[in-house]
Amino acid sequence: MKKILSIIVAASLAAGIFASCSTTEDASNEKLQIVTTIFPEYDWVMNVLGDEADNADVTMLLDTGVDLHSFQPTADDIMKVATCDLFIYVGGESDEWVEDALAEAVNPDMVVINLIDVLGDTVVEEELVEGMEGEEEEEECEEEEGPEYDEHVWLSLRNAAVLTQYIADQLEEIDPEHADAYEANAAAYIDELNELDSEYEAAVAEGATDTLLFGDRFPFRYMTEDYGLNYYAAFIGCSAETEASFETIMFLAGKVDELGLSSVMAIEGTDHRIAETIIQNTAAHDQQILTLDSMQSVTAQDVNNGASYIGIMRSNLDVLRQALEA
Repeated sequence: MKKILSIIVAASLAAGIFASCSTTEDASNEKLQIVTTIFPEYDWVMNVLGDEADNADVTMLLDTGVDLHSFQPTADDIMKVATCDLFIYVGGESDEWVEDALAEAVNPDMVVINLIDVLGDTVVEEELVEGMEGEEEEEECEEEEGPEYDEHVWLSLRNAAVLTQYIADQLEEIDPEHADAYEANAAAYIDELNELDSEYEAAVAEGATDTLLFGDRFPFRYMTEDYGLNYYAAFIGCSAETEASFETIMFLAGKVDELGLSSVMAIEGTDHRIAETIIQNTAAHDQQILTLDSMQSVTAQDVNNGASYIGIMRSNLDVLRQALEA
């Protein structure tokens, strides 16, 4: 893989160099080149940049709706990473391609932010809760490969505040001329994150139940950890499974009845077959399906249409309030 990436990068960089030689000095080359892998990182950067965004070219690599777990970089993606000033990525197993891409970096001053590394001890491992489908190969290899960390760190407003400040600190180092603006923008944005965090706390405190049940993958571990919520789910957050066993369906349907839940949760997307099957196997058959947005399929078009991290998290809060009504 590393050899293939080396060839791709060498060819891409050569093409870029030849292209630049055919023109006069491009003013855009003076801009900060920032590359992010996913939408939350992109939106945090844009909020820190604020009015200085015109002085930066910011790329969101996963901009077509392909999620983190199935992303494969193109030659153009690799070249952007290899030549940028600031590169931000999650740092979990889905980002294994990054190590080889960074080995080809041609900018000796590049700053790299690995979200999982920044969060350190607050990052949690993936867990199998009662009733959840396991992945046999992963279970067998767990001791050999070490712990698998839950990659969905952005689904915690508290993590978002920490990471926004860290991004601001790095931008201030890279571009000290605008350091005061970056610090002020970050402080204002973190205030918004903290305010929304308080609204989540209040919603959970006022809820009639403290348990969410997902007929789907479960990428919201950090959210439930933040607010002391319990959960059941068909699969872990990074699972590639799409079919749940009879035992899983019946266990989850039984939990809906036992806990008196009025809803079964799902994540964004149109395939809610598992949630529907769970409801069909409850005693009442009348639970609603509520959808939380994990931001794993946000596109460039969504960004152009005004999608924002805080906006999506606020919409998720509205859904959470409904779910906690029991």
